[in-house]
Amino acid sequence: MSTVAAHDDLSDALLSEFRTAATAVISDNLERLPGAVGLRPFHRIAGTMVGRAHTVKVAAGDNLFIHKALDLAQPGDVIVVDGGGETSRALIGEIMVAIAKSRKLAGFVIDGAIRDSGTIGREDFPVFARAAVHRGPYKHGPGAIGESVCIGGMVTNLGDIVVGDADGVVAFPATVASELLQAVRAHERKEEEMLRQIAEGTYVGAYAKA
Repeated sequence: MSTVAAHDDLSDALLSEFRTAATAVISDNLERLPGAVGLRPFHRIAGTMVGRAHTVKVAAGDNLFIHKALDLAQPGDVIVVDGGGETSRALIGEIMVAIAKSRKLAGFVIDGAIRDSGTIGREDFPVFARAAVHRGPYKHGPGAIGESVCIGGMVTNLGDIVVGDADGVVAFPATVASELLQAVRAHERKEEEMLRQIAEGTYVGAYAKA
């Protein structure tokens, strides 16, 4: 179990730039390869989740190591949990979300189930998961913190940048953030021009060639 944080020299200003970047555009500029499949937001969407991944691997239906991760994570981290896609037991609920929020974490990404979805759905603290179920978790372990995990087919490493919005979640290494942001902004400008042409009736079908 690694307890070493993977925060690097990525500036808060650069990280914040991704708050205005859509996951769809980010994915397009990562060759449409990374991205968690099958997870959706359970919270009230009030913006884009952006943070550094604090990775957790748990046994099916067991949240012992998520509790441990909450004690180790730093403000701005996203707790990214590889629960193997198991949805018969919830891994987090209202109490753990309240803990994460009080410690100024950036959100949860759970490849598994949650509960207390009604309460979570009324709040804007980001919670992405595969399903909701009332059955509670075991607390026996085993588990791991800080290792590479696979979330809905998306490999995520400790310290990766995690972005989530209404369309889902995408993650990428912090080392590509600056170059990726430039590509994202260029992509946005291209789409803005297409929308302008559509509104003016001058669009000639360039989108299909992208």
